[in-house]
Amino acid sequence: MDRAEMEAFWMPYTGNREFKKKPRLITGAKGAYYFSEDGRKIFDGMSGLWTTGAGHNRIEIADAVSEQLRRLDYSPAFQYGHPLAFELAERIVSLTPESLDHVFYTNSGSECTDTSTKIARAYWRQIGQPAKTKIIGRTRGYHGASWGAISFGGIPANKKLWGQAVDSDHLKHTLLPGNEFSRGLPQSGQDLADELEDIITLHDASNVAAVIVEPISGSAGVIVPPVGYLQRLSDICRKHEVLLIFDEVITAFGRIGDWFAASAFEVTPDIINVAKQITNGAIPLGAVIVKGEIYQAFMESDSPEYVAELPHGYTYSSHPVACAAAMASLDILEREGLIERVRQLAPIFESKVHQLRDSPNVLDIRNYGFAAGMTLKPYPGDPTRRPWEVAMKCWENGFYVRSGGDTIQLGLPFITTESEMDSVVNAIGDALS
Repeated sequence: MDRAEMEAFWMPYTGNREFKKKPRLITGAKGAYYFSEDGRKIFDGMSGLWTTGAGHNRIEIADAVSEQLRRLDYSPAFQYGHPLAFELAERIVSLTPESLDHVFYTNSGSECTDTSTKIARAYWRQIGQPAKTKIIGRTRGYHGASWGAISFGGIPANKKLWGQAVDSDHLKHTLLPGNEFSRGLPQSGQDLADELEDIITLHDASNVAAVIVEPISGSAGVIVPPVGYLQRLSDICRKHEVLLIFDEVITAFGRIGDWFAASAFEVTPDIINVAKQITNGAIPLGAVIVKGEIYQAFMESDSPEYVAELPHGYTYSSHPVACAAAMASLDILEREGLIERVRQLAPIFESKVHQLRDSPNVLDIRNYGFAAGMTLKPYPGDPTRRPWEVAMKCWENGFYVRSGGDTIQLGLPFITTESEMDSVVNAIGDALS
């Protein structure tokens, strides 16, 4: 690749200066592995970016996409539809907790954030409470990179360049001193949810539209909720008539050993956002899944029936090729029992990743399902450098893991074997040493 080609691409969330001096180029993938430009085989310890749990280059998805491209490559979603969009929506709601039964398509997690929070604010206006506009997020939360997403998210590095965005407030995160090295759900910290009472009281419930949280905060380093925490958030939202939005862009469709975190934790929110694993990463697609009462509030309109009840959408909403990829992806998850496989192997993965507890500079390890994060001791004044160095050393040795902030993150493919777990854990241990 020549210099002009390299310089033409402004890469996202990347140190462009460093990368373009020493590019890390991926030219192929199969199963749980990438292939680099220099011919090396790289274990994909992040399932792409939490996206390809069923493994890369699944022929079933490629065939479905190819067939769809030959039949219908694109169809407008405004005032027209194609059958597959409706079939996929029905299939999605058949998997969700009861009462979440209407799907609005997007193309990404960021668009899900903007869509779900717009729906939340519009819902209250529809039922005569237009003052309910405030959105409450959580520190260390990540909901994408759009204006709404960086507003409701709580990662400072994603905010500092842009200035003021959409008005919002934030709960504290759930990394509680004393819960270090918890396996699965921490046993203490449920009372952290009670801060929501204070925030709602501060703004008054009549002004608060929704709370948006990731059940498990992935990009912040796999922050797992304490036992009972999410249920407490839900109870407070119900008490004050505030909508609860679960951002399940990472957790939905198998990552934690269930179809949804809402199901795993037995908490039913009002809205669920999904993306990533829905197509196994093959084609961009997202969806916002809402309760029937929210949908009906828009359908009970005095306007003529031909007028859009929700003036919102995207050019590629319900793209037919993306819908075909999603149907094939769900087929694989069901046919191969991959969600049950994650559930069964999660305790083994947990045991292996916690073997790193005594490695140099490890301050904490957290895990749930096929996700794990570890916080590393910072260099003075530079908390991101050590995870970056560990990730780069792992890459050199044939393993792709993610550095994010002061953490190293793992999001294993659902097809990972026990020996591959050993290999990637050992690679991180070697890098830390």
